[in-house]
Amino acid sequence: MLFNSYEFIFAFLPITFFIYFYLNSKRLTIAAKGFLVFASLFFYSWWDIAYLPLILSSIFFNYLIGTTLSKSSENNKLGLNKTFSKKSILVFGIVCNVALLGYFKYTNFFLENFNGIFGSNIPLQHIILPLGISFFTFTQIAFLVDAYKNEVKEYDLVRYMLFVTYFPHLLAGPILHHKEMMPQFANLKNSVVNYRNIAVGLFIFSIGLFKKVIIADTFAVWANAGFDTATTLNFFEAWATSLSYTFQLYFDFSGYTDMAIGISLMFNIKLPINFNSPYKALNIQDFWRRWHMTLSRFLRDYIYIPLGGNKNGNFRTYVNLMATFVIGGFWHGAGWTFLFWGFLHGLALCIHRVWSNLGFKMWTWLAWFITFNFVNVAWIFFRAKEWDDAIKVLMGMMGVNGIVLAEKYNLIFSFLTNYGITFDRVTENIGDGSKSLIWILFGIFFILFFKNSMEKSKKFKINIKTLFITLIYFLSSILSLNQISEFLYFNF
Repeated sequence: MLFNSYEFIFAFLPITFFIYFYLNSKRLTIAAKGFLVFASLFFYSWWDIAYLPLILSSIFFNYLIGTTLSKSSENNKLGLNKTFSKKSILVFGIVCNVALLGYFKYTNFFLENFNGIFGSNIPLQHIILPLGISFFTFTQIAFLVDAYKNEVKEYDLVRYMLFVTYFPHLLAGPILHHKEMMPQFANLKNSVVNYRNIAVGLFIFSIGLFKKVIIADTFAVWANAGFDTATTLNFFEAWATSLSYTFQLYFDFSGYTDMAIGISLMFNIKLPINFNSPYKALNIQDFWRRWHMTLSRFLRDYIYIPLGGNKNGNFRTYVNLMATFVIGGFWHGAGWTFLFWGFLHGLALCIHRVWSNLGFKMWTWLAWFITFNFVNVAWIFFRAKEWDDAIKVLMGMMGVNGIVLAEKYNLIFSFLTNYGITFDRVTENIGDGSKSLIWILFGIFFILFFKNSMEKSKKFKINIKTLFITLIYFLSSILSLNQISEFLYFNF
């Protein structure tokens, strides 16, 4: 089930909302939370009920390991902590989670590379990647580490299941900390309908829906044509392709995050902010403090710091940065292009650290320009299905396949033909050129000069103006739901 679908907006969400708060109004708080767990599992199973046993098994396994890691002897009913050390139990839990993720996500990747290196012919497995497995696995790994550090205060099974399965975040994040969510589920004040939260939630949800349906899906047309359909790309086609994907990914993922935060707020639960205008970043470190913030937090807390962080000298710091982002790239997808994307970001962070340590400064506009274009180029490898697709776009961006200007400029600039410039349809291979360029300019203007949804929500006021804006966002999106598409991060 998708947030941008009729069945979710007009059936699942209102039914879940009313039943949940009706049960709470009758003081059936446990039943209400149990129902929300059931609804979340139903939401998850909508695509394929075969996914259900997997997520339930993962939940019960991690709950058992988490309670075993607890200091309380009452919670350690199996007595495993008396036989094994806490650290060994934690390692076992993490290894099992990583193994589960590895099997479903990386089996065929390793088989393909093994066959290629050793010339073997081991058949690939017909494994379907379960939706959201990366997110609920990382969320539960964080829970185990928190339990190991004695940062988990209670171990109620129903609330733990709700923490993992809570449908607003289940499929594409954000990656949650147990300690920031469980108190909210336990707070009785959150079981009462809050009309301001509903209003703010609908406002943020409508913004996110608009980002996805109107903006992201529009950019998707040119991005898909350039990466997947076109055999060659000229200079402007290649730049339009890369920038279209850069904006598609931003508006798609930030749109999902906005919708998740808005939906959750209707239920009086505050999800952590996951985006803070990342394309305004002035350096690559700033970018990762703004982009997919909960993933950045996870990579920092559970990979970078355990590796030693920046405490063992500059060389070890650079190694840790590279390792963290290569792992982060591999987490996104089982492919060498994802690994290379992670490598590029790790390398950029190392260069930024050297630059900062030397005390160099840069003009603000130049810092933004370099950062944005680096991110844009790196996204090419993130999007490309094969190396050839990435090379095709990069070669076009460098003008290898020629520069094409509109035919109407032929009379004025005909002398440019002596320099290899031709006059024809500018973006024939990806669609309407003028339209794509206009939308790209709009995207740049939007990311630089518009306040993000979280900034708008802080100044939210219930009035006619806000109602009108919300209705415009919502109705224009609903009228455009003729071609429903999945969110990009469902693939990761």
